[in-house]
Amino acid sequence: MKEKYKQYINQDHSFDKATMLGIFCLIIVIAGIFGFVYEFIFYYFNSGMTKFYWRGGNFLPWINIYAIGAILIFFLTYRKRKNPLFVFLVSMISTGILEYIAGWGMFHFGNGFRCWDYNNEILNFGNINGFVCLRSVLIFGISSLLLIYVIVPFCFSLAKKMNRKKFLILSYSLCAIFLFDEFYNLIFARLLSLPRASDIYKSLGFSYMNF
Repeated sequence: MKEKYKQYINQDHSFDKATMLGIFCLIIVIAGIFGFVYEFIFYYFNSGMTKFYWRGGNFLPWINIYAIGAILIFFLTYRKRKNPLFVFLVSMISTGILEYIAGWGMFHFGNGFRCWDYNNEILNFGNINGFVCLRSVLIFGISSLLLIYVIVPFCFSLAKKMNRKKFLILSYSLCAIFLFDEFYNLIFARLLSLPRASDIYKSLGFSYMNF
């Protein structure tokens, strides 16, 4: 195991374009699920441990900004994976900028809509206009270490061990399911006046936050 990890850190890894896209598909799925689990747990504590909230606007447990952030982190830090401090700091700064831009954009172009508001949350030190705070970027920085040193090598190993065709079918299919869920709730349900995940889950008694 140690030898394989050293190889991951020290050697260049080359995959054909289709396989690399499959790896990105897996990262998108895993990172989005990770974000959902993190927020599901955090907002339980934020509520005083009285209520669980379903976060994100989808049927499946997946949040898009974490997937976007993971891909951003990969491109910014993967080639510097020998330096964990670099990975941590660059990821913390870049995801903080991404979070601020996303929050600011939704607020100013969505008639004051917020998916999160750190003004009303616990551990909100370093809060900037409710869009970003020190706790959030520290979590993103720590999560980036998990991404670069656990999730990415896992995806690489899976791509090497599995039959190429099976790997591509698995990775593409999983990503397609999650992205269809995202686009349905984000675009199609609005345009065609179809029931969204939040509408259905609320009718079933689930607690949604800001959706």
